[in-house]
Amino acid sequence: MTPRLISLFRAGALLALALACSAARADRDALWHIIDTQCVPEALSGAAPAPCARVQLAPDRAHGWVLLKDRAGVLQYLLMPTERITGIESPLLEQPGATNYLAQAWRARDLLDQRNGTPLPRDVVSLTVNSIKRRSQDQLHIHISCVQPELRARLLAAQDEIGRQWAPLPGGWLRHAWFVRRVEAKTLDGVDPFVDVQAHMPGAADDMGLATIGVVGVQFADGADGFVLMAARFDPADPSSGTAEGDIQDHDCAIVRPPQQP
Repeated sequence: MTPRLISLFRAGALLALALACSAARADRDALWHIIDTQCVPEALSGAAPAPCARVQLAPDRAHGWVLLKDRAGVLQYLLMPTERITGIESPLLEQPGATNYLAQAWRARDLLDQRNGTPLPRDVVSLTVNSIKRRSQDQLHIHISCVQPELRARLLAAQDEIGRQWAPLPGGWLRHAWFVRRVEAKTLDGVDPFVDVQAHMPGAADDMGLATIGVVGVQFADGADGFVLMAARFDPADPSSGTAEGDIQDHDCAIVRPPQQP
């Protein structure tokens, strides 16, 4: 290859890389475009809200949400607001009268039941929201998926150490520091984890965008239904931190769908 061809090849490679990076940045709005140009207009027209599985616009769009089957995972769904809310850092989540999106996401686990063919026990279902540093999309999206089997076992074993107030999970989880608290309730209607974490997790009030939130359904030893709320912060010194999705969820759902033997 001649020097001129080498130069042209390098220039072409750099241009392709620049275009790819630009496309990747633009793609951070991909979920919002699906909501705004497909699901909501289809629902308003009275048609099936494809590609979404469900659209809720009552009492109005500002308080509504959609449910979309994620491409990853056998059961995973995403719940997303129908208004523009970029993510966990948005002050709109803290406003009086704001929709409790995590409560609605917990209700939507019936979609997982339908795909699974049988109802899932509450202690295999989890909800997560990633920090601004570990997400790929700039529209709030709550992952509804299975909990990692090892985490479920860990939380059940540690339930006597998890109180009603936020406190560090002894020993952390996956080498990350997690704060946890116990909630005894069948639903999340009485607590909005976004507001709860912002008010009580150390550092969250200073920069909520660095926070990541998880909700794990549990049945406590005394038979009471409830949740373990989990929260952590992105640590610049640890690029693997700041993702509740990565630390808490298993999109292959091995907890209910063990790998088939060869």
